[in-house]
Amino acid sequence: MRNWKKFLIIFIYLILIFLIILSCMYIVNQLYWKKEAIEEAKVVEDVEVKEEEVSKKDYSEKMLKVKTLKQENQDIVGILEIDNTNINYPVLQGNDNEFYMTHNYKKEKSKNGSIFLDKSYNWDIDSNNLLIYGHNLNNGTMFQELLKYESENFYKEHPIILFTTEDEEKSFEIISVFKSKVYNKQDDVFKYYFFINPKNEEEYNNYIKNIKEKSLFNIEKIPKYGTELITLSTCSYHVKDGRFVVVGSKIEK
Repeated sequence: MRNWKKFLIIFIYLILIFLIILSCMYIVNQLYWKKEAIEEAKVVEDVEVKEEEVSKKDYSEKMLKVKTLKQENQDIVGILEIDNTNINYPVLQGNDNEFYMTHNYKKEKSKNGSIFLDKSYNWDIDSNNLLIYGHNLNNGTMFQELLKYESENFYKEHPIILFTTEDEEKSFEIISVFKSKVYNKQDDVFKYYFFINPKNEEEYNNYIKNIKEKSLFNIEKIPKYGTELITLSTCSYHVKDGRFVVVGSKIEK
């Protein structure tokens, strides 16, 4: 009997030690991926540009940062920012929509992935939609803060999305915040993720109509046909294959 009790005590101790080791490994793993995501955001701040280039009228400092980043990876198409949030990342565009889900801006394998533009976005078409994807991570990085737009107060405090390319600094005012999902191919419903390069005014206006109807709260601004749009999309767990979406329309200067 004593041997059995001794064995049981040892077994319990071993289980506890195993659980402690697993917990430590999980914490270290989470800290590592958080550190990597923070470093990816910090790369935008750390990019150095030449002062003589900044003084040129045709380029802003942000535009030159994009130009400099592209020397490291030609897939970098811009910088996405939302003031007073953690969202300040280079945006990638690959040949597919899978690679940058699992790779960082250096093309290194990464659980965090990158913030990336849909492969189908056509830079030569006017009045198009910058459809940008990103993971939302429990450590507060990447698109995690996008979920805060479920609060109307958060929207009112952060109504502007900034997107800078090597050619232009763009500002977008948010016009809709909604929840959706990835539907089955045969489902006859509004699928926001198919709207990227609108063919005509009807298609454009239909998209605006749908995102307005789905919005979690009323935003009066309705863009006219031809206004460039930006759509930020991340996972949401309100339903299976859920998505959380924030849409903005370009503010013309």
